[in-house]
Amino acid sequence: MKQFSVSGNIVDLTERKIYPGTIVVRDGRIDSITPSAEISSQQFILPGFIDAHVHLESSMLVPSEFARLAVPHGTVATVSDPHEIGNILGTEGVQYMIRNGNQVPFHFYFGAPSCVPATSFETAGSTITAEEIRSLFENDKLKYLSEMMNYPAVLARDPLVMNKIQAAKDLGLPIDGHAPGLKGQEAARYISAGISTDHECYTLQEALDKIKYGMKIIIREGSAAKNYDALHTLIGSHPECVMFCSDDKHPNDLVKGHINELVKRSIVQHGYDTMDVLRCACYNPIIHYNLDVGYLQKGQGADFIIVDNLQNLSILKTYIKGKLVAENGKTLIPSMKNEVMNNFKISSKKEEDFVLKGSEGTIQVIQALDGELITKKLEVKAKVQDGHLVVDLEQDILKLAVINRYSNAPIAVAFINGFGLKRGALASCIAHDSHNIIVVGTSDEDICKGVNAIIENRGGIAVVCEGKAELLPLPVAGIMSPDDGYTVAEKYSVLDEKAKQLGTTLGAPFMTLSFMALLVIPSLKLSDKGLFDGTSFGFTTLLK
Repeated sequence: MKQFSVSGNIVDLTERKIYPGTIVVRDGRIDSITPSAEISSQQFILPGFIDAHVHLESSMLVPSEFARLAVPHGTVATVSDPHEIGNILGTEGVQYMIRNGNQVPFHFYFGAPSCVPATSFETAGSTITAEEIRSLFENDKLKYLSEMMNYPAVLARDPLVMNKIQAAKDLGLPIDGHAPGLKGQEAARYISAGISTDHECYTLQEALDKIKYGMKIIIREGSAAKNYDALHTLIGSHPECVMFCSDDKHPNDLVKGHINELVKRSIVQHGYDTMDVLRCACYNPIIHYNLDVGYLQKGQGADFIIVDNLQNLSILKTYIKGKLVAENGKTLIPSMKNEVMNNFKISSKKEEDFVLKGSEGTIQVIQALDGELITKKLEVKAKVQDGHLVVDLEQDILKLAVINRYSNAPIAVAFINGFGLKRGALASCIAHDSHNIIVVGTSDEDICKGVNAIIENRGGIAVVCEGKAELLPLPVAGIMSPDDGYTVAEKYSVLDEKAKQLGTTLGAPFMTLSFMALLVIPSLKLSDKGLFDGTSFGFTTLLK
């Protein structure tokens, strides 16, 4: 029987009070909490932080490594949607994430992916049916239905989609949403299908509309998509309806901070009530998703953090299941040897595969926006040389291509504005949600070099400069590394800096690139099958 005690100022979110006391932990659970008249220590004991919606795969780390990097920031649990690996490897990929996460003392709560594939307008590596979703719930004990991104199908009450939703309803499990920009009666209809959260709101009015119809809003602050500034007033007005998430966070950003950054920002910068902020970060996800994470009550799991004060919020210690997993900014979870599995079936490409024949005219161009997943649609005069449509560096019109990684097929090529590259190319096998290869560049030669580097390594991200490709290999499903997370973060930081040396002014160029194939977010995107209009939800033409 393992037992220890900690003393300090205990933050009780259920009673909304702070009092001095001593917590006794026995066999991973809180055995007793004894108030004291006085505590000499100035430290505070509070529930651990929870990321209420995250795709662990976007960190480029397997779950066990993600945990190692997250615990120094006071994170004790994640509500994790494994639809990235699901789109590549199906239920086998989801089960890989569960197995890997079970290796370490951390609370991973995986959902059953609802949209594999995300749409019928792209090529994914697998499908997950309503029957398989029910099996994941019943046999693998998954906690919720992951984000229902195909909101047009929900609005139309498509039987295939509704069968997936019904599988969760039958078992009384929550259903996550994904409906950017949906308001009014369309939002009401979407929510009435049983969908209970959304992390895609990018205006306050949209969020308030969804709250009005009974939805919980998850405020997102990831590496590329940042909606905190637009939505943070909800913490003060509707604290019972708010949670925090990162959604997609690259490894170098995870080294710097996690949900703790939003907590500190909310308390120190905006002055929101500490109890309200901690409710959003610690308590609301437990209640909404029925998680067995402790929140400092007798008999619960010993999942808590110790901080120096409630302003600086420096994390002194993190405990999960009664184990000390981080101390003074250092992880105490050892790195594991991780299994590798993948789905990659194409041969190398040639420069001519990326050539676009055409004559003078107007073309539709994707406009990428820094800090946003949505894009705009531009119409510009095409630049033509020798009967080919080519990049126009003066107008920042670069070439974008998406390459099917699951079978050899014609390559989809279009143009994009907003990346700012002056030379070279960026290529990645992280392209939401089907994770085909996506590349942006200034020449067909550099584009081809980047793509072939990824094909040769069966996954990764690459920067091409002066004819040479530098790569971070990601052999697990083509999107994750099995290696030490801190080493991966360092290697990624090097590539991120090299990308910025090519001229891009985007804060997270690889993260932004990864969303240029995400068809379920408007307005103009590119799949391996062609240019896609997310507003009308159908293919469109390059030439107007």
